[in-house]
Formats: sequence, C-alpha cells, structure tokens
Amino acid sequence: MECRVHRLVADVAVFAGDATVLVRYRDVSRYDGQRGWFLPDDVLGHVEHPADGARRIVHEQLGLDVEPRLDHVESFGDGAWHLIFHFRADVQTGAALTSGDNVVAAEWFDLDRLPADDEMAHGGWGSEVLRAMRAGTA
Repeated sequence: MECRVHRLVADVAVFAGDATVLVRYRDVSRYDGQRGWFLPDDVLGHVEHPADGARRIVHEQLGLDVEPRLDHVESFGDGAWHLIFHFRADVQTGAALTSGDNVVAAEWFDLDRLPADDEMAHGGWGSEVLRAMRAGTA
C-alpha cells in the first residue's frame, strides 16, 4: 500500500571519472508520468534503510554492485511530503551496464554534456542534483 502522506525516495548518481549514468523508465506510472532522463531512483520499501535502497536501485536498474555514500537529503511538499536521499557512487570507467526490467535506456553521459533540461525528467531536476553534488553546495 502506498502512503499518500509521505514519499521516501533514494536516487544514486553513479560516477565513472567525468561521466554519470542516466536512465529512462518503461513504466513511468511510479515516476509521476515523466518520460525524460533520471538519475536511477526508486521509492524506498517499507522500513528499507536508504543506503540499502540505494544499493538495490543500482543493482536492479544497472546491474552494478556499489557502496553508495549519502551526499545530501532534499525535502519538499508536493501533495505528499517528499524526502529524497541523494547518494553517490563511483565505479570504474567503462563499467558495463545491464538494464533492469523497467529501464528502457541506461547511458553514460559526460558531466559537461548532459541532456538539455527539457529532455530530463521533472524539468532537469537530475541535472540540478548533479550540479549541487559537483559544487559541494548541497
């Protein structure tokens, strides 16, 4: 059962040198109907620790095993109170990706050549998160 009061989400910026992975989802009903590029993310399961959720997300969506580090937490209201745990993880350059069941595309992007905001989900929110991480301003 989905909570209509709180929404706990984790996303993971996976870095390989100066590149990061973005994904597009097949079934976007869990992603506010957004069809653009996302940082790999998902709603946390009931009592799932955010770090465990971040590991699960990267494994299920990209086929990678990582030890993510919490970068920052974002909180906002949008019908329900959203608490977003933004994680980061580093992998070797050229790490092979295996798209999960709901991932229609998973691609490496140079951090200086990310898709335009209108190609990103939620008007470029993922790009904003990446900029904050790179600048250390989160």
